[in-house]
Amino acid sequence: MSPVRIATRASALALAQARSIAARIEAELSVETELVAMKTTGDRLQDVSLAKLGGKGLFVKEIEQALLDGRADIAVHSAKDLPATTTPGLTLVAFPERVDPRDALVARVRGASLAALPPGARVGTGSTRRTAQLRALRPDLEVVPVRGNVPTRLEKLESGEFDAVILACAGLERLGLAARIDERIAPESMLPAVGQGVLALEGRENDPVSRDVAALSDSGVAACIGAERGFLCGLGGDCTTPLAALAEGEAAGVLTLRALLASEDGARILRFEGRAEASEGAALGARAAARVRADGGDALLAALRDGAAE
Repeated sequence: MSPVRIATRASALALAQARSIAARIEAELSVETELVAMKTTGDRLQDVSLAKLGGKGLFVKEIEQALLDGRADIAVHSAKDLPATTTPGLTLVAFPERVDPRDALVARVRGASLAALPPGARVGTGSTRRTAQLRALRPDLEVVPVRGNVPTRLEKLESGEFDAVILACAGLERLGLAARIDERIAPESMLPAVGQGVLALEGRENDPVSRDVAALSDSGVAACIGAERGFLCGLGGDCTTPLAALAEGEAAGVLTLRALLASEDGARILRFEGRAEASEGAALGARAAARVRADGGDALLAALRDGAAE
């Protein structure tokens, strides 16, 4: 049997993620694998904000084209990089086990916490979601935009450009840098991105490889991602939208969803919390989006779109 060709971004984090999936495919499906590393538009244009580039879809577009062209059989994405809509002809086939979905504070002075940063401290982040929640929590901080991969951001921190940066715990763990985390920020303070901590495996519709790789999916994680992406889709959100969602499984097949939509300055945050059977995760996400929109989210989304167009 031919090796399963796995498309991935070429960054250190993406390659570490893809190698972990390759190891599982080889061990659990008894099939050889081959990595197809690619540099996406989002990777090449590091000096331009994602909002101006057109969103996180720029991290997946070329990789998806490799699937459609037959140059790869499976793609490995960070689920938080996926746009709300799925490309025709492709399908998300598996969501393996989730690692820590929380955001991490990495500080220049070791042992610092978000609450203990001094007024005026410079905090780097490339996320509108994190920016809005930081400004709501600590309006006295200076929130500074930053792009680049994890090592680049850490280098900027160590050089004195920032007092702290906010990154994903999952990315630091997968790079073997968990010891560099100074604080794992509670979701009550900073709700994570949709899909944070989860890998998404994408393949062609009705393809035998997609069917086989689906065995790697964790049903509980898939239900949680269904709820989180249901909220994302219901708002029509993208990387320019300060939104967040985290679904967590409870006992007896029930999951809880916490979600929010914020203004860019964090002055207004619309929140939702609800529960449903795990089998109704996507419907719960859609209900969360409808509630937020009815509570003022439509006007807030319109204001965000107007601001992005300026």
